[in-house]
Amino acid sequence: MAAFGSVFMPQMALTRFEQGAWSTPQIVSADSISLHPGAHVLHYASTCFEGLKAFKHSDGSINLFRMEKNVARLIQSSALLSLPQPDAATLSQMIIDIVRQYASDVPEPPGSMYIRPTHIGTEAAIGKAAAPTASSMLYVLLSPVGDYFAGGSKPLRLLLEQNGARCAAHMGMVKSGGNYASALQPILKARASVQADQVLFCPGGDVQETGAANFILIDGNEIITKALDSSFLHGVTRDSVLTLARDMGMVVSERELSVTELLERAAKPGTEAALSGTAAVLTPVGTLIANGTEHTVGSGEAGPATLKLRQALNDIQWGKAEDKHGWLTKL
Repeated sequence: MAAFGSVFMPQMALTRFEQGAWSTPQIVSADSISLHPGAHVLHYASTCFEGLKAFKHSDGSINLFRMEKNVARLIQSSALLSLPQPDAATLSQMIIDIVRQYASDVPEPPGSMYIRPTHIGTEAAIGKAAAPTASSMLYVLLSPVGDYFAGGSKPLRLLLEQNGARCAAHMGMVKSGGNYASALQPILKARASVQADQVLFCPGGDVQETGAANFILIDGNEIITKALDSSFLHGVTRDSVLTLARDMGMVVSERELSVTELLERAAKPGTEAALSGTAAVLTPVGTLIANGTEHTVGSGEAGPATLKLRQALNDIQWGKAEDKHGWLTKL
């Protein structure tokens, strides 16, 4: 089985912003991009992207999950990076058109078609370190993916990093490549030094997010996660999980969570922790590593609330449960 996100459909949807206007979107070869070596994106990281999924239901229909949220976030990221503003209706139609073209390639559940809208600055201008790009390119790439948990859902080991942050605080809510790049070295060091799977960034003791996912703590009937601010990514899966938790009668506390409180609660029997994200939905966390000491979260295994929430979300995505919140766009 190919690694997640390493197989692509041969075509993609693409539009360009030049001379103050967007071109009519087209379906082009996925390997047809040509960039000047002085392109703004290559020097000043004017890039943002999204990740969402299309699912095949038992009736054969193809359904996009929460496309509006991802489109809105890409537009927000573009604005925060001073990239040309995409049009929501146009981007939505680009996503629909390219997914429709490859509807027969959408895998059956638990697989899906991963959708990667990407926006990059293309102006050849290396003198614009402190100025926005005048031209850009927006494209939608597709990657069929299998079961993220094909090898089993092994609880993760997280290293708590209390000195460094994942990215600059004012950039946290932007889904930009630079944020992932800045988290890479800490993650690699954590893997080498303490065999951690990920780093949970907690600057100044404030529990925020990992390099690529939001963090939630489940203590009995309560879910605790950091309140939304500009310092971390406002995950669509995070929002979906919290909505389903409320539907189940759980108490959702979006507030500050300190490392001290996290470790105290994690030691209690029955406590659970998980990472939420588009790729894995909800991945259990079994161990927290802080100041050289390993702390087991609850039983150290995937807990019932984590599994129940993940199943509830999957059932909606896969068409096995009612879509009460209008999250699916049926093609």
